[in-house]
Formats: sequence, structure tokens, C-alpha cells
Amino acid sequence: MPRKLFRRLIPVKLNPNPNSLASRWFGPILSDPHLLHLNRHSVSTAFFIGLFCACLPIPGQTFVVTALALVFRCNLPLSLVLIWVSNPLTIPPMILGLHRLGQWMLGHDAAANAIHFNWEWLRENLDNVYLPMLLAGVTCGLVMGGIGYLTVRILWRWKVIKSWEARKKKRLQGSS
Repeated sequence: MPRKLFRRLIPVKLNPNPNSLASRWFGPILSDPHLLHLNRHSVSTAFFIGLFCACLPIPGQTFVVTALALVFRCNLPLSLVLIWVSNPLTIPPMILGLHRLGQWMLGHDAAANAIHFNWEWLRENLDNVYLPMLLAGVTCGLVMGGIGYLTVRILWRWKVIKSWEARKKKRLQGSS
């Protein structure tokens, strides 16, 4: 069961150095046990947040994920791992796809606004390029996050029902 594997890998509690300045500022926030819980709500919300932020074409996704995980009190390590969907290998095709989808969503001619991968072109056209990418990124993030959220909820419920049925069957066999 994945839950048992995660329990072995994830610490019970975040223990920052009590003498550090960061511990004094963020100690009460990091001591929130919900940031490490492995229950249906925490894991499904972490999937939504992680996949949503993975689609955003912004620098500093880690900070956004951390802030959202703290606000929604979901599993922080899982949220952070899920933003690695957008890694250096997947960023170029993802950016190109987001740009094309955003151009289509805004009704712009994609051929007239073709992307050229060089710094000079990017500096001149950042305002024309970033809005379609951001719109498509938010849309794709909501869709991917929603699919991840629902998938985790459904699979978790299925696993719980399967466990209940196995225990019920074992109990009935033991009593007869």
C-alpha cells in the first residue's frame, strides 16, 4: 500500500533547529501536523496543488506550492514532489504547448505569433507571449489538478472499500 511506503519516507514531524532565526519565525507554521498527514483529504489536495502549480509558467513554483500547501493545510512533501512534472526536460514542449493553446483560447493567429527561442525575440515579445501561456497554464493546471484530485479520491475510496470487504470476508470465514 502506498500509504505505508510514504509513512516510512516522510518524517513524523518537521523539526527545524530551535535556535535558528527561521525556526523562531516559521516554527509555529512548520509544526502544523497537517503538513505531513497522509489521509484522503491531505493527499488529494496535495495532488491538486502540485499539479496545478506544475502547469504554471512562472519561476519560483516551489514558493507558490509551499504557500498554497500551508494555506490549505495539505501534505507539503507530496505537493513539492508533484511540481517536478515540469522539469528541465518537459519545460520546452510544455511552454510551446501552453503558448499554442493560449493563442487558440484568445483567438489569435498562431502562425503570426510563432515562438522563436532566443533572448532578443523574447525580450521584445514577452507581453504577447506570456498572457496566452499564463491563461493556458492556469486552465491546464485546473484541469490536471482536478483530474489528480478526483483520481486520488476515487482510488483511495476504492482501496478502503476493498480493505473493508477483505476484513469482512476474513471475519465471516473465521466465525464459520
